[in-house]
Amino acid sequence: MTFDTRHWVKPQDLNPNGTLFGGRILEWIDEEIGMYTSIQLETPRTAVKHMGAIDFVRPVQLGAIIEIGLEVQQFGSTSITLSCLVRDRRTHKTIITIDTIVMVALDTKGKPTIHGKKMLNS
Repeated sequence: MTFDTRHWVKPQDLNPNGTLFGGRILEWIDEEIGMYTSIQLETPRTAVKHMGAIDFVRPVQLGAIIEIGLEVQQFGSTSITLSCLVRDRRTHKTIITIDTIVMVALDTKGKPTIHGKKMLNS
C-alpha cells in the first residue's frame, strides 16, 4: 500500500466531540482517490461507482497527522478497484479502512469509457 497524501488535523476539522469530523476525512479520501485514479487511468474524468464497508476504527485528535493509503485490487475494462487505509502518521495506528472502492473512467459526456490499463503507472 502506498501512502501519498498527508493531512494535519486542525481546529476547523473537528466535530462537536473535539475529534476529526467523519465527513472531513471522507472528503480527503474522495479527493485522494480521484487524483490517484486519474493518474492511474490517465484520464481527467473519474467517478466513484461504489464504496464498500467504511470502518471508523478510532477517533482522531487535534494535531494528528494522518496519511491516506491506497492499494489497487484489480483493473476492469472501465474501472479500477481499490482498498483504502487511513492511519496516524506518528503511531501508524489504523483510523479508517475501506475494503472496496470502485472508480470508473468517464468520457466527455460522463459515460463509462474503456481505459485500457492493466498495471500501475508510477
